[in-house]
Amino acid sequence: MRKHAGWIASAAVAALAAAGAITFAVAEDGTSDTAAPAADSADAGFARDMAVHHQQAVEMSYIVRDRTSDEEVRRLAYDIAQTQANQRGMLLGWLDLWGLPKVSSKAPMTWMGMGDMADGEDGALMPGMATDTELKKLGTLNGKAAEVFFLRLMTAHHKGGVHMAEGCAEKCTVGVEKRLAQGMVEAQQSEIDLMAGMLKARGATP
Repeated sequence: MRKHAGWIASAAVAALAAAGAITFAVAEDGTSDTAAPAADSADAGFARDMAVHHQQAVEMSYIVRDRTSDEEVRRLAYDIAQTQANQRGMLLGWLDLWGLPKVSSKAPMTWMGMGDMADGEDGALMPGMATDTELKKLGTLNGKAAEVFFLRLMTAHHKGGVHMAEGCAEKCTVGVEKRLAQGMVEAQQSEIDLMAGMLKARGATP
């Protein structure tokens, strides 16, 4: 239990550090001297939606870490939780800096013209997100079964994330956010390839 709490604490510290540093990143980009993005802009929509998307990835990573002793899977889960908690802090920090709400009355993905395609069924608010039922199932599995189910869920989750990040790289106007989005595309695609190999090694497919 103490190890789990320490892991969560370190991820939280990373997120806070990112949020604290974001003013400097945006200032260096010149955004502080121009008008903040509108509440219905791609910049704001991506920040809100990806923060929610990332939160679920962190949650799944916490779950699987306690369901397996496999170091390869635990290391991947740790890396995902650290990275996405950090990025989530940055995204929420931007919204604070811009004076924009973290929740919108519009459907998720509206900024991409996909508001009517966001699922919302059983907790899956955006493409690639796991349902509440799938999250509960992950929490009941152990060992190889948990590893395979996690890798499949996270592969789908990353694919949805890559699609969103590609949308921001194309539509967002704040330079530092566009660069973060492009970095997400490259990093998550690399992890998708890694997870494909991990599933193959376990006799499973994505």
